[in-house]
Amino acid sequence: MTDIALIQDADGRRDIALEAGDLAAEESPRTAVVLSLLTDRRADTDDELPDGGSDRRGWWADAWSEPSEDLIGSRLWLLAREKELPAVARQAEAYAREALQWLVDDGIAESVEVTAEDFRAEWLTLRVVIRRRGGGTVEQRYDYVWEAL
Repeated sequence: MTDIALIQDADGRRDIALEAGDLAAEESPRTAVVLSLLTDRRADTDDELPDGGSDRRGWWADAWSEPSEDLIGSRLWLLAREKELPAVARQAEAYAREALQWLVDDGIAESVEVTAEDFRAEWLTLRVVIRRRGGGTVEQRYDYVWEAL
């Protein structure tokens, strides 16, 4: 799987990587994982919205996705106002697994494991381990500022 490479600076911001004035490519699913976790999936009709409003967010093209349940992004944003509790960490893991399930469904990965490793003082760290078909493992940690989810 070839994708556009992303770089991360010391402050945790991500940007598109360039090589000799052109887009840099990478052979790992890292960029796909970042986009899957950091974009907002549309909330389900029974999800409680964090601000009590009516904006269910989501990517506009999901309206035409085939199959209809093939949605982009994660519902991690729904946890923005939640307390730092073990049950909320388990929900974050479930939302992340849901966002990354397409890697298994599309045959890119054999399995995806997500663990909330650090959950303290406004931080959530998710450890993502992707076992690729044909061998190889990609492991990455993603830190979130809890207030910004």
